[in-house]
Amino acid sequence: MNLVTVSGPPSSGKTSVILKTIDAMKKRALAVGVVKFDCLYTDDDVLYQKAGIPVIKGLSGSLCPDHYFASNIEEVVRWGRKKDLSLLITESAGLCNRCSPYIKGIKSICVIDNLSGINTPKKIGPMLKTADIIVITKGDIVSQAEREVFASRVHSVNPKAVIMTINGLTGQGAYELSTLLYEESEDVQTVRGRELKFPMPSALCSYCLGETRIGEEYQMGNVRKMKIGDADA
Repeated sequence: MNLVTVSGPPSSGKTSVILKTIDAMKKRALAVGVVKFDCLYTDDDVLYQKAGIPVIKGLSGSLCPDHYFASNIEEVVRWGRKKDLSLLITESAGLCNRCSPYIKGIKSICVIDNLSGINTPKKIGPMLKTADIIVITKGDIVSQAEREVFASRVHSVNPKAVIMTINGLTGQGAYELSTLLYEESEDVQTVRGRELKFPMPSALCSYCLGETRIGEEYQMGNVRKMKIGDADA
């Protein structure tokens, strides 16, 4: 079973890209399953079910979705192997631009859309900078010049990644992505002992543990203060 991780900012088109890519893979008679990670709510699993794709979803609730992902990915791989899948795709919540939901040796895909702004690639951390493949969506809504400028900004942030454009509505470009996932496959027996590509966001403070009051006397643990200069003067 091959394993692929897909992440990206909210509403960038991750689910649409996955659905169109799996549709292209069905022509090769490959068994593909999806695990959808999110925070509070998602009905994307219904879309996968309607498409006849084995799917499970996990909601992290009050926890960081990346920490939730890392805590459950081994069990997810076991589920995929029990289902006798050829390919298992995990879709990250991808809410924080500091997210790093990638594992070394596991193909990673970042989905980002042209409407997010030309400076967005610089604002996204490891989720974009350490991706193997970067998929740009919603190119049909902007001009050719805007598409080229945005792709150039993405390339400047991650020059090693394969950058491609996919239309989530028509599926144009999804076949090309499916060939990359199919031809460069790796049999993943387990992810136990593997390492993340980049450390996760560091957070262990009083607010992580449920504190709601504001003020220095209530702040403990990993706390970082801004340098405001003479604000107290």
